[in-house]
Amino acid sequence: MSVRDLLAPLRGFRRPVYLIAGGQLVNVFGAGLVYPFATIHFHLVVGIPLSLVGIGLLANNLGLATGTAVGGYAADRYGRRPVMIISMALSAATLAAYASVESIASLATVTPALAFIGVAATAGLTLGLYAPASQAMVADLTTGDQRDRGYALLKVANNAGFGLGFVVGGVLYSVAQLSVFLGNGFTSGVVAVVLFLGLPRVHESTRDVSFRDSVGDWGAAITERRVLGLAVLNVGFAVMYAQMQSTVPVVATETLGLSSEQLGTLYVLNPAVIVLFQLPIVAAITHWRRTRGLAVSAALWGASMAAVWLVPGVPVALGIGLVGAFLVVRTLGEILHSPLVTSLASDLGTTGETGSQLSLLQVAKRLGFGIGSAVGGAFFDYGISQLLWPTLVGVCGLLAVGALVLERRITPTENGLSTGADPSTEWFIRERSSVAVNYLKDRPRVTRPALPVDLVGNLHNLTPQQITTWLGDQHRPGQMITVPKGRSGVWVVQETPSSGSTSDTMPAS
Repeated sequence: MSVRDLLAPLRGFRRPVYLIAGGQLVNVFGAGLVYPFATIHFHLVVGIPLSLVGIGLLANNLGLATGTAVGGYAADRYGRRPVMIISMALSAATLAAYASVESIASLATVTPALAFIGVAATAGLTLGLYAPASQAMVADLTTGDQRDRGYALLKVANNAGFGLGFVVGGVLYSVAQLSVFLGNGFTSGVVAVVLFLGLPRVHESTRDVSFRDSVGDWGAAITERRVLGLAVLNVGFAVMYAQMQSTVPVVATETLGLSSEQLGTLYVLNPAVIVLFQLPIVAAITHWRRTRGLAVSAALWGASMAAVWLVPGVPVALGIGLVGAFLVVRTLGEILHSPLVTSLASDLGTTGETGSQLSLLQVAKRLGFGIGSAVGGAFFDYGISQLLWPTLVGVCGLLAVGALVLERRITPTENGLSTGADPSTEWFIRERSSVAVNYLKDRPRVTRPALPVDLVGNLHNLTPQQITTWLGDQHRPGQMITVPKGRSGVWVVQETPSSGSTSDTMPAS
């Protein structure tokens, strides 16, 4: 395969997608300067117990979850661009504050652990605003399988930045430990300036809607049952992600005796595998059901946890090899998980709900990160670390089963498969009303006197002809479907008894 072939999946996007990816690379470079050295620094240098470091990471992820929830709502209400810029500008200060944890503790007359937890929560809150807004903007700018590639491009940018950050961070940390935290804040400031100067406004805001109605729409978006099911799975996947930052660095340094430079170099395996294989693998699984990819991802995560389980008691060289195997195998799981779960969530709702639904996915991820960090730290502090890894293997098995159960509740089109329909119809199905149209088209057993609750709010801006085409033959004679205008411009479906046929009229906007 030539270099041109490897780069082919990178082509064909609009310029703002590349700008967002470039911003991701710079921002995540800063995160890579700190990751995975933050756990080592605050546990081994500052002297905070690992369980309390885990609580700090939990606070960080609760902050991220809160920020993500607010960010998704704000991205839909005020637009993607301003939310992204504000998040990066605030994060420049809050991320740099990690360098001052001990000073903050002294000034506030609290313990370093409490100061660390406070800084972590605040940094999480400001940084969490960014992800749902950026992902929603990519969803706005892409369609169909291009969306999968768009999210994969962001993942490549993330991990290219991580790889550079790991190497540079290992060197910087060995020379000036606090410089990695200051560098992380600086890169966020750079991204804020770049986005302000170069990113156009794509999504129109909905500030003309009342606050009460907007909150109602946000709540409806995040309580779609299938999206909630996907979010629960994402909590479990995130518990696996958390171990790379919270517990595996401790295994590598305390059990195997690796230095910060050696650890940073070894961790480059993670972004290197993603940069090399993310786009080719995503392109290769274009015709897979997304839930099947998630099940395979769970199996790979389980295998990686089993590798760490074997590290204690083996020679150092073999132990390093097992940590390397963990990094490679869990990265293959990550390659499958990240773009597939995001694309699946994007296709389970209407365009107007994308930001809020993606924010729910990010909230679940952050909660899982926090839970994984806190629970993992507790296993180590209480001397039962060897039980952590088989427990995680079992959780991975449950995740695989959960993904396959979810598959039965979504349509093939929502799951990433083409229905073979006319291309213009396929675009309409995917981009305008994927939940409602596909549910009725592919699951005829839902024909009954009343529409399922799932459908309310999911028919977006349908024409009378589309109402007739897609809904007219799905209901028994003698019913009339009226389509009044619901909150925030979303068309909702109601039924009223009538002796006439299916209505092909709707009120004016």
